[in-house]
Amino acid sequence: MSDGLVRLLDGNTFVVSEETGDIDASPTIPSGLFSFDTRFLSKWILSINGERVSPLTVEEIEYFENRFVVVPTMPTPLADVSVSAIRDRFIGGSFTERLTLVNHEPKPVELRIRIDVASDFADLFEIKDVRNKRGRYHIRVGGGCLRLGYQREKFCRETLISSTAPAQIDQQGLTYDVRLGPHDQWSTDLHVQALGQNGRDLRESLQGKRGRVRKQMRQDLDDWLAAAPRLTCDSPTLARTYRRSLADLAALRFMPLTAGGHALPAAGLPWFMAIFGRDSIFTSIQALPFTPDLAATTLRLLALLQGVVLDDFREEEPGKILHEIRYGETTGFEEQPHSPYFGSADSTPLYVILLDEYERWTGDAATVRLLERSARAALRWIDEYGDIMGDGYVWYQRRNERTGLENQCWKDSWDAISFRDGRLPGLPRATCELQGYAYDAKIRGARLAREFWHDPAYADRLEREAAELKERFNRDFWVTDGEYYALALDGEGHQVDALSSNIGHLLWSGIVEETRAARIAEHLLGPRLFSGWGVRTLATGQSRYNPIGYHVGTVWPFDNAFIAWGLRRYGFHREAGRIAEGIIDAAGYFDGRLPEAFGGYERELTRYPVLYPTACSPQAWSTGTPLLLLRTMLGMEPRGEHLVTRPAVPPGMGRIELLDIPGRWGRAGALGRAHRERH
Repeated sequence: MSDGLVRLLDGNTFVVSEETGDIDASPTIPSGLFSFDTRFLSKWILSINGERVSPLTVEEIEYFENRFVVVPTMPTPLADVSVSAIRDRFIGGSFTERLTLVNHEPKPVELRIRIDVASDFADLFEIKDVRNKRGRYHIRVGGGCLRLGYQREKFCRETLISSTAPAQIDQQGLTYDVRLGPHDQWSTDLHVQALGQNGRDLRESLQGKRGRVRKQMRQDLDDWLAAAPRLTCDSPTLARTYRRSLADLAALRFMPLTAGGHALPAAGLPWFMAIFGRDSIFTSIQALPFTPDLAATTLRLLALLQGVVLDDFREEEPGKILHEIRYGETTGFEEQPHSPYFGSADSTPLYVILLDEYERWTGDAATVRLLERSARAALRWIDEYGDIMGDGYVWYQRRNERTGLENQCWKDSWDAISFRDGRLPGLPRATCELQGYAYDAKIRGARLAREFWHDPAYADRLEREAAELKERFNRDFWVTDGEYYALALDGEGHQVDALSSNIGHLLWSGIVEETRAARIAEHLLGPRLFSGWGVRTLATGQSRYNPIGYHVGTVWPFDNAFIAWGLRRYGFHREAGRIAEGIIDAAGYFDGRLPEAFGGYERELTRYPVLYPTACSPQAWSTGTPLLLLRTMLGMEPRGEHLVTRPAVPPGMGRIELLDIPGRWGRAGALGRAHRERH
């Protein structure tokens, strides 16, 4: 299943093109060559003798390497093809394309080969919101290069294009007049660099490292895959999805200068190739049993960028963990607050959860002690700034009314939080999962305080506050006539009573009373929420339900992974397995790469998962989904110095074996078979 776009990426430098390899971006389509939130190529079009090309095949060799085989567009379908072109494309910080022309005729041919080039230097926010540029463009030809540039005051970006074969270069592109002998071929390497201030390579100046050559990229991927646990299983779909997930995690690794050469996951291509607090934390939790270094970098970097002052524009508060950070023009000129922006209410409690989970898996007590101040500040934020109403709940209300997010939970689109009749609640809002995260953060913070910070009084206080929060939550959020938890409370304390997938996050946080867990599981796997592929974000029958609405009816793989994990926590093994099986089945229709979201249509109606129109792919927490599902199916949990497994593999999955799982125990293995679930 394809959306007709081809992706190539290395961290937050990436290319999105058509299946011909061409880039012909409109102002609102995120295709092109991007780096650090700026588009450096908006046009890259190949023509042969004045004809644009048509695709024959597209091969994604690895996430950083593609091959396109194309031919000139023929006047009639039955016309013989006399010449074809191969476009071998690679990205390793900068962008390289080897263009090869092949003559299929027994006689010489004369070819005019043309690459039309342009750059609008659009900021990603400008593409989404269609804004006019305020700087000036320039184009220069000289020294065998084409230089496209844009400058607005001190903000400068340039695209430098060169070729190994001699070319006629003008301000719109490069032309080659080539004579090919019978069955002969010709090639050139085209090299594109993204430059920043003072003509320096942008990645080198902002990340402190040069781009990598193809051999280095391949070796890095081989080493990354070799270090991960080895999976053997009966399901070809699961095997393909696992390998794809690990490779996509490698592709999404982002190394900002402040991370000291270490990587954390960028959120998703194309819109969110940046540091996101929430997304990086969730992905790090998912990936802990497979690549714990991601969590270590995420924890350290987010601590370094933690809020220290009150700033309404950026919505910064002392102790708060950032929402996202950007490097583009609109951020530089404070047209957007992302330098960084702190508009999320969940990143801060999630930070404490990740720190505890990281230590449980790795035994890295030194990091827990190193980050004590940051964790305490995050816990303090929950009570001092998260509790806007003074009632013990975590609320949100944007202080940046012009460009801040209205909804600051993971469902952050404008209409994501609603009553069952479709009305939107007033602000502030306290969504249910925020209270679960706060509860979990206090429980985990208490463990850290008692075992590592040598502060038993603080631990006792946190546990007491968590117990009070759980009691209060189960009283105030329980929708009696529906027997589920409300999506949120509004500013007047009314229950926002839509039935949503958010209730599944309450299970993995542990805030649900045991006597109510079975009813929550029934809702999650019932026909209103469960599509057959996964749990919908909003139940059918709710006024705003839309199977292809961003947060109001689609299925989000990451959401389902955490719901399944929560179901297992409360002992609902078969229900967790149904979700895992549905999501892995869906992955098979996407060649193993789960998108950000797909349609919430009934499985029997469409018979295949329907892609959400503008879903990010790859997206970090969707990439992490199969990893958390494996942990859930195999029942893997750290217990002191040991890895404990309680397999509950769903019917149809067969045998699953995962070996060399890294952790405080060294390397361990886990084995599960489908028949065990029937006992």
